[in-house]
Amino acid sequence: MSRESPYAMVAIDDAQRLIRERVVVLGHELIDIRGGLRDAAAAAAGRVLAHPVHAAGPLPDVPKSAVDGYALQSLDGTAPRRVVAEITAGGGDAGALAAGEAMRIMTGGALPAGADAVVMVEQTSERDGVMTAHRAPRAGDAIHRVGQDIAAGDLVLAAGTTLGIAEIGLLASIGTVAVSVARQPVVAVLATGDEVFEPDAALPVAGVRDSNRYALLAAARDAGCRVVSLGIAPDDAATQRRAILDGLERADVLLTSGGVSMGTRDLIKPLLAELGTVHFGRVAFKPGKPTMYATVAGKSVFGLPGYPVSSLVSFEVFVRPMLRRMQGDAAPDRPIVEVALADAITPSPDRPEYQRVVIRARGGRLAAHTTGGQGSSRLLSLRGANGLLIVPPGGRPYPAGALLQALLTGPLAP
Repeated sequence: MSRESPYAMVAIDDAQRLIRERVVVLGHELIDIRGGLRDAAAAAAGRVLAHPVHAAGPLPDVPKSAVDGYALQSLDGTAPRRVVAEITAGGGDAGALAAGEAMRIMTGGALPAGADAVVMVEQTSERDGVMTAHRAPRAGDAIHRVGQDIAAGDLVLAAGTTLGIAEIGLLASIGTVAVSVARQPVVAVLATGDEVFEPDAALPVAGVRDSNRYALLAAARDAGCRVVSLGIAPDDAATQRRAILDGLERADVLLTSGGVSMGTRDLIKPLLAELGTVHFGRVAFKPGKPTMYATVAGKSVFGLPGYPVSSLVSFEVFVRPMLRRMQGDAAPDRPIVEVALADAITPSPDRPEYQRVVIRARGGRLAAHTTGGQGSSRLLSLRGANGLLIVPPGGRPYPAGALLQALLTGPLAP
Protein backbone atom coordinates (compact mmCIF):
# COMPACT_ATOMS: atom_id res chain seq x y z
CA MET A 1 0.00 0.00 0.00
CA SER A 2 1.34 3.42 -0.96
CA ARG A 3 2.19 5.68 1.97
CA GLU A 4 2.18 8.78 -0.24
CA SER A 5 -0.68 11.27 -0.26
CA PRO A 6 -2.76 11.09 -3.44
CA TYR A 7 -2.88 14.90 -3.48
CA ALA A 8 -0.17 17.01 -5.07
CA MET A 9 1.30 19.77 -2.92
CA VAL A 10 0.09 23.15 -4.19
CA ALA A 11 1.66 26.54 -3.60
CA ILE A 12 -0.10 29.06 -1.36
CA ASP A 13 -0.87 31.39 -4.29
CA ASP A 14 -2.35 28.55 -6.31
CA ALA A 15 -4.52 27.42 -3.40
CA GLN A 16 -5.82 30.95 -2.91
CA ARG A 17 -6.54 31.26 -6.64
CA LEU A 18 -8.49 27.99 -6.69
CA ILE A 19 -10.65 29.30 -3.86
CA ARG A 20 -11.18 32.75 -5.44
CA GLU A 21 -12.33 31.17 -8.69
CA ARG A 22 -15.20 29.48 -6.85
CA VAL A 23 -16.44 32.33 -4.68
CA VAL A 24 -20.18 32.82 -4.92
CA VAL A 25 -21.39 36.27 -3.83
CA LEU A 26 -24.55 35.81 -1.82
CA GLY A 27 -27.84 37.65 -2.27
CA HIS A 28 -28.77 41.02 -0.80
CA GLU A 29 -31.12 42.06 1.95
CA LEU A 30 -32.45 45.38 3.21
CA ILE A 31 -31.58 46.38 6.77
CA ASP A 32 -32.47 49.41 8.88
CA ILE A 33 -29.47 50.95 10.61
CA ARG A 34 -31.75 51.74 13.57
CA GLY A 35 -32.58 48.06 13.85
CA GLY A 36 -35.58 48.63 16.09
CA LEU A 37 -33.50 47.13 18.89
CA ARG A 38 -31.60 48.52 21.86
CA ASP A 39 -28.47 47.34 20.11
CA ALA A 40 -29.47 48.98 16.78
CA ALA A 41 -26.08 50.10 15.47
CA ALA A 42 -24.55 46.71 16.23
CA ALA A 43 -27.02 45.12 13.78
CA ALA A 44 -25.56 47.19 10.93
CA ALA A 45 -21.93 47.23 12.07
CA GLY A 46 -19.77 44.92 10.00
CA ARG A 47 -22.29 44.48 7.19
CA VAL A 48 -21.15 45.11 3.60
CA LEU A 49 -23.05 47.50 1.31
CA ALA A 50 -24.45 45.83 -1.79
CA HIS A 51 -25.20 49.11 -3.60
CA PRO A 52 -23.66 52.60 -3.51
CA VAL A 53 -25.29 55.29 -1.39
CA HIS A 54 -25.60 58.84 -2.75
CA ALA A 55 -26.72 61.94 -0.90
CA ALA A 56 -30.25 63.04 -1.79
CA GLY A 57 -29.49 66.62 -0.70
CA PRO A 58 -26.61 68.79 0.48
CA LEU A 59 -25.13 68.79 3.98
CA PRO A 60 -25.52 71.35 5.49
CA ASP A 61 -28.80 72.05 3.71
CA VAL A 62 -28.72 75.79 4.65
CA PRO A 63 -25.86 78.11 5.66
CA LYS A 64 -25.18 77.62 9.39
CA SER A 65 -23.04 79.19 12.06
CA ALA A 66 -19.87 77.32 12.97
CA VAL A 67 -19.58 79.08 16.37
CA ASP A 68 -21.55 80.81 19.11
CA GLY A 69 -21.51 84.49 18.16
CA TYR A 70 -23.29 87.08 16.06
CA ALA A 71 -24.55 86.94 12.48
CA LEU A 72 -23.91 90.20 10.63
CA GLN A 73 -23.01 91.95 7.39
CA SER A 74 -19.26 92.11 6.88
CA LEU A 75 -19.43 95.46 5.08
CA ASP A 76 -20.39 97.15 8.37
CA GLY A 77 -16.82 96.54 9.56
CA THR A 78 -16.40 97.25 13.29
CA ALA A 79 -19.25 99.71 13.55
CA PRO A 80 -21.64 99.06 16.49
CA ARG A 81 -24.69 96.99 15.55
CA ARG A 82 -28.11 96.74 17.16
CA VAL A 83 -28.92 93.16 18.28
CA VAL A 84 -32.38 92.46 16.88
CA ALA A 85 -32.89 88.72 17.50
CA GLU A 86 -31.42 85.50 18.79
CA ILE A 87 -31.11 82.35 16.67
CA THR A 88 -30.79 78.96 18.29
CA ALA A 89 -29.74 75.70 16.62
CA GLY A 90 -32.89 74.29 15.08
CA GLY A 91 -34.75 77.48 15.90
CA GLY A 92 -36.03 78.04 12.37
CA ASP A 93 -36.06 81.17 10.21
CA ALA A 94 -35.30 84.35 12.12
CA GLY A 95 -36.11 86.63 9.21
CA ALA A 96 -33.84 89.04 7.32
CA LEU A 97 -30.96 91.04 8.74
CA ALA A 98 -30.37 94.63 7.62
CA ALA A 99 -27.24 96.79 7.58
CA GLY A 100 -26.31 97.99 11.05
CA GLU A 101 -27.97 94.97 12.69
CA ALA A 102 -26.70 91.76 14.25
CA MET A 103 -28.41 88.63 15.45
CA ARG A 104 -27.09 86.59 18.32
CA ILE A 105 -26.60 83.05 16.94
CA MET A 106 -25.70 79.66 18.40
CA THR A 107 -23.51 76.98 16.84
CA GLY A 108 -25.57 75.22 14.19
CA GLY A 109 -28.10 78.03 13.90
CA ALA A 110 -29.36 78.84 10.38
CA LEU A 111 -27.83 82.04 9.02
CA PRO A 112 -30.48 84.76 8.49
CA ALA A 113 -31.02 86.28 5.06
CA GLY A 114 -28.77 89.28 4.52
CA ALA A 115 -25.96 88.03 6.78
CA ASP A 116 -22.67 86.95 5.21
CA ALA A 117 -20.46 86.37 8.26
CA VAL A 118 -20.45 85.32 11.90
CA VAL A 119 -18.11 86.75 14.51
CA MET A 120 -17.48 84.56 17.55
CA VAL A 121 -18.73 85.86 20.87
CA GLU A 122 -15.21 86.03 22.33
CA GLN A 123 -14.33 88.68 19.73
CA THR A 124 -17.24 90.99 20.63
CA SER A 125 -18.73 93.03 23.41
CA GLU A 126 -22.42 93.80 23.94
CA ARG A 127 -24.05 96.49 26.06
CA ASP A 128 -27.66 97.69 26.16
CA GLY A 129 -28.54 95.66 23.09
CA VAL A 130 -25.66 96.97 21.01
CA MET A 131 -22.83 94.69 19.85
CA THR A 132 -19.37 95.84 18.84
CA ALA A 133 -16.98 93.56 16.94
CA HIS A 134 -13.36 93.84 18.06
CA ARG A 135 -12.10 93.10 14.56
CA ALA A 136 -13.54 93.61 11.11
CA PRO A 137 -15.24 90.40 9.91
CA ARG A 138 -14.78 89.03 6.41
CA ALA A 139 -17.48 87.55 4.23
CA GLY A 140 -17.77 83.83 4.90
CA ASP A 141 -16.21 83.93 8.39
CA ALA A 142 -17.40 81.10 10.70
CA ILE A 143 -20.09 79.90 8.29
CA HIS A 144 -20.73 76.34 7.20
CA ARG A 145 -21.72 76.70 3.56
CA VAL A 146 -24.49 74.70 1.87
CA GLY A 147 -22.99 71.38 0.72
CA GLN A 148 -19.70 72.09 2.49
CA ASP A 149 -19.59 68.57 3.91
CA ILE A 150 -21.58 66.68 1.26
CA ALA A 151 -23.05 67.99 -1.99
CA ALA A 152 -26.34 66.75 -3.40
CA GLY A 153 -25.71 63.61 -5.46
CA ASP A 154 -22.29 62.94 -3.93
CA LEU A 155 -21.22 59.31 -3.56
CA VAL A 156 -21.23 58.88 0.21
CA LEU A 157 -20.43 55.16 0.46
CA ALA A 158 -19.42 52.83 -2.35
CA ALA A 159 -20.70 49.30 -2.86
CA GLY A 160 -18.43 46.87 -1.01
CA THR A 161 -17.92 49.24 1.93
CA THR A 162 -17.98 47.59 5.33
CA LEU A 163 -20.18 49.56 7.72
CA GLY A 164 -18.32 50.80 10.76
CA ILE A 165 -18.84 53.60 13.26
CA ALA A 166 -18.21 56.47 10.83
CA GLU A 167 -20.20 54.85 8.02
CA ILE A 168 -23.27 54.34 10.19
CA GLY A 169 -23.00 57.94 11.36
CA LEU A 170 -22.76 59.14 7.76
CA LEU A 171 -25.87 57.23 6.75
CA ALA A 172 -27.81 58.72 9.64
CA SER A 173 -26.53 62.23 8.82
CA ILE A 174 -27.93 62.09 5.26
CA GLY A 175 -31.21 60.55 6.39
CA THR A 176 -30.59 57.10 4.93
CA VAL A 177 -31.71 54.45 7.38
CA ALA A 178 -32.52 51.55 5.03
CA VAL A 179 -29.58 50.14 3.05
CA SER A 180 -29.03 47.07 0.91
CA VAL A 181 -26.32 44.77 2.27
CA ALA A 182 -24.94 41.40 1.29
CA ARG A 183 -26.41 38.43 3.08
CA GLN A 184 -24.13 37.07 5.78
CA PRO A 185 -22.74 33.63 4.93
CA VAL A 186 -23.78 30.83 7.25
CA VAL A 187 -20.73 28.81 8.29
CA ALA A 188 -21.08 25.36 9.85
CA VAL A 189 -18.20 23.96 11.90
CA LEU A 190 -17.68 20.25 12.58
CA ALA A 191 -15.02 18.80 14.88
CA THR A 192 -13.90 15.23 14.25
CA GLY A 193 -12.02 12.57 16.15
CA ASP A 194 -12.52 9.85 18.76
CA GLU A 195 -10.09 11.72 20.99
CA VAL A 196 -12.01 15.04 20.93
CA PHE A 197 -14.33 15.98 23.81
CA GLU A 198 -16.33 19.02 24.89
CA PRO A 199 -14.26 21.48 26.95
CA ASP A 200 -16.15 20.72 30.16
CA ALA A 201 -16.09 16.92 29.79
CA ALA A 202 -13.98 14.60 31.89
CA LEU A 203 -11.01 13.64 29.71
CA PRO A 204 -9.94 10.02 29.29
CA VAL A 205 -6.29 9.16 28.75
CA ALA A 206 -5.05 10.86 25.52
CA GLY A 207 -8.30 12.82 25.19
CA VAL A 208 -8.20 16.45 24.02
CA ARG A 209 -10.62 19.31 24.57
CA ASP A 210 -12.34 20.70 21.49
CA SER A 211 -10.79 24.15 21.21
CA ASN A 212 -10.82 24.23 17.40
CA ARG A 213 -14.57 24.26 16.88
CA TYR A 214 -15.15 27.10 19.34
CA ALA A 215 -12.22 29.13 18.00
CA LEU A 216 -13.35 28.63 14.40
CA LEU A 217 -16.93 29.61 15.26
CA ALA A 218 -15.56 32.82 16.82
CA ALA A 219 -13.31 33.44 13.78
CA ALA A 220 -16.25 33.02 11.39
CA ARG A 221 -18.37 35.44 13.44
CA ASP A 222 -15.50 37.92 13.39
CA ALA A 223 -15.43 37.59 9.59
CA GLY A 224 -19.07 38.74 9.49
CA CYS A 225 -20.80 35.37 9.29
CA ARG A 226 -23.56 33.55 11.08
CA VAL A 227 -22.52 30.21 12.46
CA VAL A 228 -23.83 26.71 13.13
CA SER A 229 -22.08 24.28 15.46
CA LEU A 230 -22.30 20.68 14.27
CA GLY A 231 -20.72 19.21 17.37
CA ILE A 232 -18.14 16.43 17.37
CA ALA A 233 -18.21 13.46 14.97
CA PRO A 234 -16.23 10.38 15.98
CA ASP A 235 -13.93 8.60 13.53
CA ASP A 236 -16.68 6.68 11.81
CA ALA A 237 -17.26 7.19 8.07
CA ALA A 238 -21.05 6.90 8.19
CA THR A 239 -21.33 9.34 11.12
CA GLN A 240 -19.02 11.88 9.54
CA ARG A 241 -20.78 11.57 6.20
CA ARG A 242 -24.14 12.35 7.83
CA ALA A 243 -22.62 15.31 9.69
CA ILE A 244 -21.08 16.72 6.49
CA LEU A 245 -24.37 16.45 4.61
CA ASP A 246 -26.21 18.04 7.55
CA GLY A 247 -23.76 20.93 7.54
CA LEU A 248 -24.10 21.43 3.80
CA GLU A 249 -27.88 21.46 4.15
CA ARG A 250 -27.78 24.13 6.87
CA ALA A 251 -24.92 26.36 5.77
CA ASP A 252 -23.24 28.09 2.84
CA VAL A 253 -19.75 26.99 3.90
CA LEU A 254 -18.61 23.98 5.91
CA LEU A 255 -15.44 23.85 8.00
CA THR A 256 -14.20 20.57 9.44
CA SER A 257 -11.42 20.24 11.99
CA GLY A 258 -9.14 17.20 12.07
CA GLY A 259 -9.18 14.00 10.08
CA VAL A 260 -7.24 15.37 7.09
CA SER A 261 -3.81 13.78 7.56
CA MET A 262 -2.55 10.33 6.54
CA GLY A 263 -3.77 8.18 9.44
CA THR A 264 -6.09 5.24 8.96
CA ARG A 265 -8.80 7.16 10.82
CA ASP A 266 -8.43 10.35 8.78
CA LEU A 267 -11.67 10.12 6.83
CA ILE A 268 -12.54 13.67 5.74
CA LYS A 269 -10.61 13.75 2.45
CA PRO A 270 -11.97 10.47 1.06
CA LEU A 271 -15.49 11.41 2.14
CA LEU A 272 -15.31 14.78 0.37
CA ALA A 273 -13.80 13.17 -2.72
CA GLU A 274 -16.81 10.84 -2.75
CA LEU A 275 -19.36 13.62 -2.21
CA GLY A 276 -17.87 16.32 -4.44
CA THR A 277 -14.64 17.63 -5.96
CA VAL A 278 -11.38 18.11 -4.05
CA HIS A 279 -9.55 21.09 -5.55
CA PHE A 280 -6.46 20.70 -3.40
CA GLY A 281 -5.55 18.33 -0.61
CA ARG A 282 -2.21 19.69 0.59
CA VAL A 283 -0.60 23.13 0.65
CA ALA A 284 3.12 23.92 0.76
CA PHE A 285 2.97 26.06 3.85
CA LYS A 286 3.50 25.79 7.59
CA PRO A 287 1.57 25.32 9.79
CA GLY A 288 -1.27 23.57 7.98
CA LYS A 289 0.15 21.40 5.18
CA PRO A 290 -2.87 18.98 5.21
CA THR A 291 -5.40 21.80 4.62
CA MET A 292 -7.86 20.84 1.90
CA TYR A 293 -10.52 22.59 -0.14
CA ALA A 294 -13.47 20.94 -1.87
CA THR A 295 -16.84 21.85 -3.32
CA VAL A 296 -19.96 19.77 -2.85
CA ALA A 297 -23.07 20.76 -4.80
CA GLY A 298 -21.59 24.21 -5.36
CA LYS A 299 -20.80 24.84 -1.69
CA SER A 300 -17.30 25.29 -0.30
CA VAL A 301 -15.86 22.88 2.24
CA PHE A 302 -12.54 23.33 4.03
CA GLY A 303 -10.88 20.42 5.78
CA LEU A 304 -8.68 22.12 8.36
CA PRO A 305 -5.96 20.40 10.39
CA GLY A 306 -6.54 19.14 13.91
CA TYR A 307 -3.70 21.06 15.54
CA PRO A 308 -5.19 24.29 16.95
CA VAL A 309 -2.64 26.71 15.50
CA SER A 310 -2.66 25.01 12.10
CA SER A 311 -6.45 25.21 12.03
CA LEU A 312 -6.61 28.93 12.83
CA VAL A 313 -3.70 29.99 10.63
CA SER A 314 -5.23 28.06 7.72
CA PHE A 315 -8.54 29.81 8.39
CA GLU A 316 -6.81 33.20 8.31
CA VAL A 317 -4.86 32.52 5.10
CA PHE A 318 -7.49 30.65 3.07
CA VAL A 319 -10.98 30.79 4.58
CA ARG A 320 -11.43 34.34 5.87
CA PRO A 321 -10.68 36.08 2.54
CA MET A 322 -13.28 33.88 0.83
CA LEU A 323 -15.92 34.64 3.47
CA ARG A 324 -15.32 38.37 3.02
CA ARG A 325 -15.56 38.02 -0.78
CA MET A 326 -18.86 36.17 -0.41
CA GLN A 327 -20.16 39.32 1.27
CA GLY A 328 -18.98 41.56 -1.56
CA ASP A 329 -16.26 43.17 0.56
CA ALA A 330 -14.24 45.52 -1.66
CA ALA A 331 -11.13 44.90 0.48
CA PRO A 332 -11.38 41.25 1.56
CA ASP A 333 -7.69 40.63 2.22
CA ARG A 334 -5.72 41.57 5.31
CA PRO A 335 -3.07 44.22 4.65
CA ILE A 336 0.49 43.02 4.06
CA VAL A 337 3.13 45.20 5.71
CA GLU A 338 6.92 45.23 5.82
CA VAL A 339 8.35 44.61 9.28
CA ALA A 340 11.78 44.54 10.85
CA LEU A 341 12.49 41.49 12.99
CA ALA A 342 12.97 42.27 16.66
CA ASP A 343 14.30 38.74 17.21
CA ALA A 344 16.32 36.33 15.11
CA ILE A 345 14.11 33.56 13.70
CA THR A 346 14.74 30.19 12.09
CA PRO A 347 12.86 29.40 8.87
CA SER A 348 11.42 26.08 7.80
CA PRO A 349 13.84 24.41 5.38
CA ASP A 350 11.25 23.51 2.74
CA ARG A 351 8.03 25.53 3.15
CA PRO A 352 6.97 29.15 3.68
CA GLU A 353 5.91 29.57 7.30
CA TYR A 354 3.41 31.93 8.89
CA GLN A 355 4.89 32.67 12.30
CA ARG A 356 2.82 34.43 14.96
CA VAL A 357 4.11 37.86 15.93
CA VAL A 358 3.22 41.04 17.76
CA ILE A 359 3.70 44.06 15.49
CA ARG A 360 4.47 47.47 16.94
CA ALA A 361 5.46 50.84 15.48
CA ARG A 362 9.01 51.59 16.60
CA GLY A 363 11.40 54.28 15.38
CA GLY A 364 9.45 55.14 12.26
CA ARG A 365 8.94 51.56 11.10
CA LEU A 366 7.06 48.42 12.10
CA ALA A 367 8.80 45.87 14.30
CA ALA A 368 7.72 42.22 14.66
CA HIS A 369 8.25 40.44 17.97
CA THR A 370 7.90 36.67 18.13
CA THR A 371 5.25 35.18 20.42
CA GLY A 372 7.61 32.38 21.43
CA GLY A 373 7.48 28.71 20.50
CA GLN A 374 5.79 28.23 17.13
CA GLY A 375 4.62 24.65 17.52
CA SER A 376 1.33 23.79 15.80
CA SER A 377 -0.24 22.68 19.07
CA ARG A 378 0.82 25.76 21.06
CA LEU A 379 -2.29 27.95 21.00
CA LEU A 380 -0.50 30.42 23.27
CA SER A 381 1.51 31.49 20.22
CA LEU A 382 -1.67 33.16 18.90
CA ARG A 383 -2.60 34.95 22.12
CA GLY A 384 -1.82 38.63 21.68
CA ALA A 385 -0.57 38.13 18.12
CA ASN A 386 -1.69 40.77 15.63
CA GLY A 387 0.29 39.51 12.69
CA LEU A 388 1.45 36.47 10.76
CA LEU A 389 5.07 36.83 9.69
CA ILE A 390 5.59 35.34 6.23
CA VAL A 391 8.94 33.54 6.47
CA PRO A 392 10.40 32.20 3.22
CA PRO A 393 12.04 28.78 3.51
CA GLY A 394 15.79 28.53 3.85
CA GLY A 395 18.74 27.05 5.66
CA ARG A 396 19.92 30.08 7.61
CA PRO A 397 18.29 32.05 10.42
CA TYR A 398 17.00 35.54 9.72
CA PRO A 399 18.84 37.95 12.05
CA ALA A 400 17.21 40.66 14.13
CA GLY A 401 16.68 43.69 11.90
CA ALA A 402 15.98 41.66 8.77
CA LEU A 403 13.01 42.88 6.76
CA LEU A 404 10.14 40.50 5.97
CA GLN A 405 6.47 40.78 5.07
CA ALA A 406 3.65 40.11 7.49
CA LEU A 407 -0.11 39.74 7.34
CA LEU A 408 -1.54 42.36 9.71
CA THR A 409 -4.46 40.64 11.44
CA GLY A 410 -5.30 43.28 14.05
CA PRO A 411 -4.51 46.81 15.28
CA LEU A 412 -0.88 47.66 15.99
CA ALA A 413 0.19 46.77 19.52
CA PRO A 414 1.16 49.58 21.90
